[in-house]
Amino acid sequence: MTDTNIDYNNDSIIDSNTDEVSMLTTIDNPYNPFTQYDDWYSFDVLKGYFTCGYLARIAKSSDELSKQDERAAIQLAINEIVEMNVLGIYLKVTKDNFKKRIQLSSEIES
Repeated sequence: MTDTNIDYNNDSIIDSNTDEVSMLTTIDNPYNPFTQYDDWYSFDVLKGYFTCGYLARIAKSSDELSKQDERAAIQLAINEIVEMNVLGIYLKVTKDNFKKRIQLSSEIES
């Protein structure tokens, strides 16, 4: 297994259940990782979340995996992080539901 740097700008993570591209974010990050990646990443690092690194540690990846298998491993890791959600801050978002998920999360927090 190798460490993997997840670069959302270059890799689409496709959920095999929905065939939608999904990404991992936090409930307080106001930036859309699909369209505002640099701002999203800066906010994430400034908050000390290091979500990309966390995702890379959870994803079971290898240089020997095909691109499709690598994406599946990343998707499984996203699902695991969201399911466990030990800190209660992680969300799985798609391009279509980003704004809606962030709004719902902030309403739940209140």
